[in-house]
Amino acid sequence: MSDITNARGPAARLGRVDKPLFAVTGGFILLFCLLALLDIDLLSSIVDWGFNFAATYFGLYWQVLLLATFVIGLVLCILPGGGVRLGQLDRPEFTTFQWGAMIMCTLLAGGGVFWAAGEPIAHYLSTPPLFGDLSADPQAMANAALAQSFLHWGFLAWAILGSLTTVMLMHYHYDKGLPLAPRTLLYPVFGDRAINGWIGLVADASCIIAVVAGTVGPIGFLGLQMSYGLSALFGIPDGFTTQAVVILALVSLYTISAITGLTKGIKILSQVNVILAFALLAFMLVAGPTGAIFGGFFGGMGVYLSNFVDMAMFRGESGMFGAPGWLGWWTVFFWGWFLGYGPLMAIFIARVSRGRSIRSIVLMLSIAAPIITNFWFTIIGGTGIALEQATPGVISGPFEGFNLPAGLLAITQAMPMGFLLSLLFLVLTMIFVATTSDSMSFVIATSMSDDNPSPALRAFWGIAMGVMALILISTGSGGIGKLQSFIVVTAVPVSLVLLPSIWDAVRITLALGRK
Repeated sequence: MSDITNARGPAARLGRVDKPLFAVTGGFILLFCLLALLDIDLLSSIVDWGFNFAATYFGLYWQVLLLATFVIGLVLCILPGGGVRLGQLDRPEFTTFQWGAMIMCTLLAGGGVFWAAGEPIAHYLSTPPLFGDLSADPQAMANAALAQSFLHWGFLAWAILGSLTTVMLMHYHYDKGLPLAPRTLLYPVFGDRAINGWIGLVADASCIIAVVAGTVGPIGFLGLQMSYGLSALFGIPDGFTTQAVVILALVSLYTISAITGLTKGIKILSQVNVILAFALLAFMLVAGPTGAIFGGFFGGMGVYLSNFVDMAMFRGESGMFGAPGWLGWWTVFFWGWFLGYGPLMAIFIARVSRGRSIRSIVLMLSIAAPIITNFWFTIIGGTGIALEQATPGVISGPFEGFNLPAGLLAITQAMPMGFLLSLLFLVLTMIFVATTSDSMSFVIATSMSDDNPSPALRAFWGIAMGVMALILISTGSGGIGKLQSFIVVTAVPVSLVLLPSIWDAVRITLALGRK
């Protein structure tokens, strides 16, 4: 076992850094940014081809993978080993609130404000094809719109972020001494070749590139959101200078948080985030259309649960292998995004879940977090739908052309104390994105170093993602848009890295239950 424990030993490191992995990931990201600066049209054509290929030939596989991951995760809860605590600790390292806050903020921050405002109203204005024409029944339109949002941000999305892979990583790392890195997920298939060979390097590099793409997108969109909001509220010019100042402020915030580590910056920022988020949502719930919000949540959840498998496996016009169409730009895009986050999110969850049982980890990820997220979407997006129903055009007008920044402000400004609420939501959005970025900076550094990577390495990745976002928005909004499409491309190899978790998490749970 000593050979495995030291799999990335002194020969492969500069200090404690995996030099080949650092070179491959850093080099790839540098080339992507250079191409964006030199020839955005060439980059666009390459990314568009990759997006269409991934959505066409991997979309069905991803749908099956996410559904299977969710179902098998629930099975782990009832197996004899479901109550076993992982991480070589008898008691959890963090309180339930601290633990839940860090987990919730890491995914929800990636789009919990952008998409919570935009996706429900988008589906309301254009009903998802599974549900057909509902124009004669506005309430059915609202329920279908929320149900589709629940699918994309609910049980399946959260389960792929670690319900099975966290079990694998915690067992192999804390019990067997393998690296806390994506390559360890391939150990059941390739053994030591996954830990020491080129297979592991490719796996780690693919997962890091995917999570960088998935994190830089929200950073860039934050710049666009804040710039638009500051212009609408204070008349500050909405341009690259404002966007750059916002992004630099964000980078400073999350880099300091990442450097101070899990027990200080990341934990504190996540707790502040959760408290502010719940305060704002409580205000919207009380001051907004309360009855419509609760009616939308239960109505949308009813449609979601009664059509769960049909929605999860909907292929529509895509068939087995066909042009992705609506499916590619919605479900497949989100699945690609969450798959890309999967391995490194599992590393983060494994790091903060020591002392938790397999059952508690799965229930937090696959049940509790999705329900909280769905209610979050109902309060923000459901309020937008209710306002639009009461005054047609009040939300759809500013939102026209899929203007996510305008959609959020249209909702908040239509509420009582709209100016203050809008301003606080901009602050919340910045903290939200900061919590994702600091967590991902930490786990990227962990995956190419050890459990406690150096502050310099954490800072490097935090700053690198901010610089990448600046470069891409300098090319215009199309740069960030291409990055969003690129997320789907990077998910192809990552989805293969996740595949062994389907059977190995069950094997591990059964084995632990026999001890």
